[in-house]
Amino acid sequence: MVHTYSEAVMSRPSPSPICMLRGAGAALNTLHFSCHGGGTPLLFSGSAKGSIHIWNLNTRRSEKILEGHSGNSVIWLSTRRSTDALISQGRDMRVCLWDLREGRSDVTDSMWTGSVGFCQSSLLESCSGPQLLAYPGQQTEEIRIVELPSMAKVCTLMPDKKLGMVMCIQLWQPVSGPGPLLLAGYEDGSLLLWDVSQRSVLSQVSAHPEPIMCLTFDPEHLRGISGSAEKNLSPWTLGGQLSLQVQAPVPLTNPGVSQLSVRSDGKILASAGWDHRVRIFSWKKLRPLAVLQHHTDMVLSVAFSDHQEPTHRLLATGSKDQRISLWSIYNQASDTG
Repeated sequence: MVHTYSEAVMSRPSPSPICMLRGAGAALNTLHFSCHGGGTPLLFSGSAKGSIHIWNLNTRRSEKILEGHSGNSVIWLSTRRSTDALISQGRDMRVCLWDLREGRSDVTDSMWTGSVGFCQSSLLESCSGPQLLAYPGQQTEEIRIVELPSMAKVCTLMPDKKLGMVMCIQLWQPVSGPGPLLLAGYEDGSLLLWDVSQRSVLSQVSAHPEPIMCLTFDPEHLRGISGSAEKNLSPWTLGGQLSLQVQAPVPLTNPGVSQLSVRSDGKILASAGWDHRVRIFSWKKLRPLAVLQHHTDMVLSVAFSDHQEPTHRLLATGSKDQRISLWSIYNQASDTG
């Protein structure tokens, strides 16, 4: 079955954001929420001019600006929940660890990656075992994995065949069986599932005819989806023996997707479009739900808040127009069906 946009969806009025965050001063490459625990809910943004803004979501203002990548574009941000430490990755070929406790803004450690591409890193924090960070290495297809906070090397993953540059990666830990595992999308459109412990490829499929620009994976339902410069999203599943299986494509109105994100409750998927739009789908059936039209340039990043209360779940979208939009949409389970 091929999924298409229904006339009903396209005729609905576009929802409006609850607020806009301005002042980043450059394109917004990456967004990351930190809303867990009893502290102030925060949104971190990384810009093309190397600045990291920390936005207070109560006041909806930037309360701090971090400069740690020598003016080079920040392409990925995350926080370690166990310590609230910030991790940033920049086009200066460095990954930085930040201590933000008690008002600090110090880089406590940094690591040279050697990567000149745009592949974002991936952090795995599991209840058992060490915390792992995967990032693109110096060689075109190389993925390196280290432990945190020591940054001790765990392994290097290199495919046997030439697949072109590694474009996107995601670490995850299965409930049972081998692990940790890593999904990687490559320049030739290949999608690989790696067993990190064995340094081996468990499954490989051709997901796109063009470079895979982004991917996201839902470990609970063993489903994922990837995007490229073409006019299709490519959904896929993990079957028996951890075998990747590509499903029917999801056509888009216009080509190009920068980023994909599935909300933590497994209800909705958001895609960041090169056509200035954010598209919302139900994750279960990939049914189109809404088109968010508020940015005036390419949308580069989408992120869902990690807040557990449904009424507090937010979607943040960042654009080349230098603005961040905050949205509150489909926060009840009945909305998506």
